[in-house]
Amino acid sequence: MEFLTNHWLDIVTTVLGLAYILFEYRASVWMWLVGFMMQSLGIVLYYQKGLYADCGMEFYYLAMTVYGYWRWVHGSGRANGDSPMPIRHFPKKLILPWLGVIVVVWFVIYLILANFTNSNVPIADSFTTALSIIGIWALAHKYLEQWFIWIAVDVVTCGLYFYKGIPFKASLYALYVIIAVFGYFKWRKICENK
Repeated sequence: MEFLTNHWLDIVTTVLGLAYILFEYRASVWMWLVGFMMQSLGIVLYYQKGLYADCGMEFYYLAMTVYGYWRWVHGSGRANGDSPMPIRHFPKKLILPWLGVIVVVWFVIYLILANFTNSNVPIADSFTTALSIIGIWALAHKYLEQWFIWIAVDVVTCGLYFYKGIPFKASLYALYVIIAVFGYFKWRKICENK
């Protein structure tokens, strides 16, 4: 019982995270509602565990959840009033600018964590945060290649969370890697058949 008391927030956010990734795999708009609940609770969990960049990232995710929902329901790319926004390829002209954004954001967040917090994982925490900023944006735009970003984030986050004593979320991120691989192929098939 003490284990459940100590890990209830980890367990609840893990269950929500599983629902989220399954809705994402299906390209279902419901993922945004589940994501909003998961991120709200994630703010508390990550703050308690000293994952300050992840904690701050949850605020960005909350805003992007609202934006992503709006884009998927009302955004560009809709041919008529009742068709969903299509899955598309990440524009090649954006690759270099967004890689630059990732590097700059990674460095800035690293400096903040290394100099102004007691984080003992500033490199990994800032790396996953920088990549996630682009990942959620690419997801909101329904770009197929967003899965590659999440695979990288999920691999690093899995190890980071095991190290920080968040075993349920760490296991979830290990599962995320597998689902992300399958998600890429499912979305690619949808994209090719449009």
